[in-house]
Order: sequence, then structure tokens, then C-alpha cells
Amino acid sequence: MGIQDTPEEWQVTATVTPFTGAKTSVRTDDVVMPDGSVHSRDYQVHPGSVAVLALDGDDRVVVLRQYRHPVRHKLWEIPAGLLDVPGENPLHAAQRELYEEAHVKAEDWRVLTDVYTSPGGCDEAVRIFLARDLSEAEGERFEVAEEEADMELARVPLPELVRGVLAGDLHNNCLVVGVLSLTAVLAGDGPDSLRPAEAPWPARPFEA
Repeated sequence: MGIQDTPEEWQVTATVTPFTGAKTSVRTDDVVMPDGSVHSRDYQVHPGSVAVLALDGDDRVVVLRQYRHPVRHKLWEIPAGLLDVPGENPLHAAQRELYEEAHVKAEDWRVLTDVYTSPGGCDEAVRIFLARDLSEAEGERFEVAEEEADMELARVPLPELVRGVLAGDLHNNCLVVGVLSLTAVLAGDGPDSLRPAEAPWPARPFEA
């Protein structure tokens, strides 16, 4: 099997939810440690997300620039969004996000990687897809609002994004993980070796 993360759940003696927001909440669990002591652990409860590394025929990646208030930055990112509906099929959600944010569709979909974004303080799980064979989506563009109304779109060569990541100029988690993962894939067994788009995702189980 090799090196592999494994599921495990330590005993929780009490739990409270002191804050509930529109999409996420904060939970405090009292967790029994290996020595028998009990300590509180605070974390954000998150529905999960999907992200799409969309690669065109010229090996350029579809990226967008969006304001992120918690870090007071405009970040270059890949299309992404929340899994708003419990049990939602992540592929369908990713296809929706690519359409809404970039007005693009793709014929070839693979699972690029699955990550926990900040497992020490949040239970968010993200599935990052690789989308290829891109074309313009049909119909009118999706009407954006709030932060997305200020969004910029671009297509950037993959090596340029890698250089930006390693230079410390690009910081978005999904973009960083996505472009470095794809670079490793292209240097290795190729995109066809990736898991199929409907591969199981234990962190966020779904119906096909």
C-alpha cells in the first residue's frame, strides 16, 4: 500500500457550536488524548469544495483574480466553489463552477488530487479536477455578484504559474496544489493515469 493517510476518530466527550454562519460554523469538541486527558479543539465546519484546473490546447491554465477579504489580497485562483448541497456530486459542481466563473466547458475530466486545506483548524476537503478539451460554453454568461463582480479572467502558461508559486508570488491553495500536481503528472505517467472523474471520495461521499 505504501504511505497512506488512514481514517481514525478519537473519543469526543462533549461538543458545542458557538457560531453558525451562512455556509460554515465553528465547533468546539472535548477530545480524549492518548494519555487519557481531555482537551478542547476548536475548528471550522465546512461543507467542502471543488476546484478545476482547466488546461487548454496551448497548455495554458484558466485562472481568475478575485478579492479575498480575510487575507486582504486579490489572489489569482483556479475556478472553485462550495459543495452547497449535502451529497452533491463533485463533478457536477465542478462543471457548474467552470461554467459560472469562466464560461467554459470541458470534454475530458479527471481527478487531479484531493486535499484537506487546513486540517489543524478546519474540516474542509477539496477535490481538484483536471479539465481538458476546452471550449466556450453555450448561452449567456452567468450573472456574477459581490466579490465575483470584480473578477478578472486570464489564461496563463503552466510553467509561468509554477514559477510564480515557487517565487512566492501566487498563494491560493488550490492553484498551488493544482499546478504543482499537474506538473508532476506531465513529468510522470501523464494525465490518462489519473483517477476517473467519478472516483470515490471518502472525505465527502456522493451519489454518482
